[in-house]
Amino acid sequence: MTTHRLRTPRVLALVSLLAALCLAPPAPAGAAEVVPLADAVGRVPVVPEQAGAAPGPDAFPHWNAGLVPDDGCDTRAEVLLAEAVEAPAAGAGCRLTGGRWAPYTGGGQITAADAAVVAHTVPLAEAWESGAAAWPAARREAYANDQGAPQPLTVLTTGTHRARGDRDPADWIPAEPSAHCRYIAEWVATKLRWGLDADTAEMEAMKVFAEGPCEDTVVHYTVAPATA
Repeated sequence: MTTHRLRTPRVLALVSLLAALCLAPPAPAGAAEVVPLADAVGRVPVVPEQAGAAPGPDAFPHWNAGLVPDDGCDTRAEVLLAEAVEAPAAGAGCRLTGGRWAPYTGGGQITAADAAVVAHTVPLAEAWESGAAAWPAARREAYANDQGAPQPLTVLTTGTHRARGDRDPADWIPAEPSAHCRYIAEWVATKLRWGLDADTAEMEAMKVFAEGPCEDTVVHYTVAPATA
């Protein structure tokens, strides 16, 4: 005869809490979320990688007129101005000269605007495979030019950009260990901001950091507007 234990009030309370968390609606657009990295990783849906054609050159229109359309600077130039350690000079047509950048992902300092790469933290091809292929064109343009949060766009050296390519954290992270936690946190924040998913290998790689060396890292993100 099998004996079934009665659930204690503490167990019942825990079950109720877990159910509430599972049924809780996603954060509304614009609402700031601050959560431990492990919890943030757990919010990213796991979906098998979507095999198929790569996005065409016009799938993610960029660079557009940026945050201030009348300043003559496109998104790329605005990001360079915002992330410069020493501000470049902006000439006619927002032509940038001089300046200095020190990407946290390593690769050395950049001392010419033309040599800097304004990259997507989650590369466009990765975003395409993680859900963006189903988006309307306007939303893909908003993603490609997103300055509404600090994580989606970042400055990289050409060497780092070439080494990373379109790879996710299962296949590439910055060489400098001090950059690992920030990189994973910004990757996760971008995926959550735009409702992108992750494949199994990517998820396992993120968990290694979230449950290990980056367990004290906190993720800040806001959900992108649904109309974008």
